[in-house]
Amino acid sequence: MKNLTYILILGYILIFYSCTSTKKGEINQLSEQEIRDGWELLFDGKSTDNWKTFNGGKVTGWIVINGELHNSGVGSDHGGDIITKKQFENFELYLEWKVAPESNSGIFIHVQEGLTDAIYESGPEYQLIDDKGWPTKLEAYQYTGANYGINAPKNAKVAPIDEWNRSRIIVNGPHVEHWLNGSKVVEYELWTKEWETLKAKSKWAEAPHYGMSKNGHIGLQDHGGLTLFRNLKIKPL
Repeated sequence: MKNLTYILILGYILIFYSCTSTKKGEINQLSEQEIRDGWELLFDGKSTDNWKTFNGGKVTGWIVINGELHNSGVGSDHGGDIITKKQFENFELYLEWKVAPESNSGIFIHVQEGLTDAIYESGPEYQLIDDKGWPTKLEAYQYTGANYGINAPKNAKVAPIDEWNRSRIIVNGPHVEHWLNGSKVVEYELWTKEWETLKAKSKWAEAPHYGMSKNGHIGLQDHGGLTLFRNLKIKPL
């Protein structure tokens, strides 16, 4: 049954998203200026060579279609969360993404393996979700761009469901910024008294490793439906 479900979802991916893919050669590339500025690609549009499964090995369950990185689309963590093989401390991360209707995912920072079974109990999460089509009521800290579970986004403008969103995460010491489609929507300081208070009041109160590392992997979630990624690149600061 699981195999049949996956096949059906793969068919949905091919049919529904083929019309929105960008022509080959226009994505997953760095300009000469970006290279001079120190940017590096995290995804070349062809393989998952720069990634591994969280607390695991080779990436499985994720696929590359038309230069886009797709999670399993099945939900319930079917394909597993993935992380970069490299770790980063201070950086600017840029990527483009879109979710299928009633789907959600997340981008994680400073992820450390071996401390917990769940990636979200390790690193803070930039939330990705179908804001308008989600079937149940969302809390303010669950909308796209949020520091999930703690900081709600402000003035976030999400692209229509079939269009690409542009996200940036800037981490410089304790300072973290979330950007969405050109606007800063979240800003917070890790490890301050205010942050500790917010954590203690959140679902992470009993997660001692959450947000404590000063460096780590970048993570992508395979959780609640189909999410597509492209143009993933990072510049260490």
